Order: sequence, then C-alpha cells, then structure tokens
Amino acid sequence: MNVALLTRVELTIVEKKIEYWIRFGQAAHEQRIDRRRRLLFFQPGTIFAFVRWASNDFGTVISRIDIVRAVARGEAYQTLPFVRPGGDILLKVDSWPKVERVLQAIDAIERLGIDPEAVSPDHWRHIHNRMTAGLEPRAYTLDQHRGFLLRLRAKP
Repeated sequence: MNVALLTRVELTIVEKKIEYWIRFGQAAHEQRIDRRRRLLFFQPGTIFAFVRWASNDFGTVISRIDIVRAVARGEAYQTLPFVRPGGDILLKVDSWPKVERVLQAIDAIERLGIDPEAVSPDHWRHIHNRMTAGLEPRAYTLDQHRGFLLRLRAKP
C-alpha cells in the first residue's frame, strides 16, 4: 500500500487538553507515532468525521467537527488542519452546541442501521447549510438512503 496516495489524518490525545479523533470512517492504514499521536490513512472516496477539541486553563478553546471525503491525487480539495493534503469538506461546524447536534445526527443515522460513512454526501452538506443558516436540519431517512444507493447503481 502506497500511503503517499492516501489522505493522512493526524490524531492526538492529551488527557483533558487535546482530543483529535475520528467519529466514523474506515481507515485503510494506521501508524502509531507515540503514546499520544497516531496517523490514519484513508482511501480516496472514503468519508470520515474528524472531531477536534482542545482546552486550556480557562476552558474550551476549540470544539469542531468536519465531515470530509478523502480525495484522489489530482482532484480538487480544501485544506484542513491535520489532514494532508486536505479533502472535500462536506460539513464543518464549530462550537460545542453545534458539534453536539451533528454528533446526535450521526447517532440517529446509526440507529437506523446505516453506516454514517455510507450516507449521501448531499445529506452532510444539507446539515452544514441548515446549521449555518440557523435552521434545524432534516433527519436522514431509510427512503433517502435507498434512493441514494439506487442513484449510485445507476451511474455509468
């Protein structure tokens, strides 16, 4: 496996200070750097949720979730800290109340028996756009998911 062709995400856990972790998404390869840091590598097309939280002596300084599609070499992408080279950002949310709402949406999708990685990218964009506008996003349904899977099969 040539990891140079994969999207690399750097994860860090320092108890009560920094937590960068993956909420969902199947990594193709993992490399441990030390006790607190590791690298995950994702195949092009893989969708994953990258959660970042950090605090200092005065409280939380960052609380963010990004849902990203790993890109192929030569494909356009947006840059994102700790993700190399970057990815197709489907959703980006910061502040704990909004992050919590996205995590609840992910939980609801899993309760339907659907892997969040397999959800239509348009749904993640929908959540991002509705939350940016201050509106409540619509829930993902089994019918939406079936329709998405049928569209995938119909592509040439």
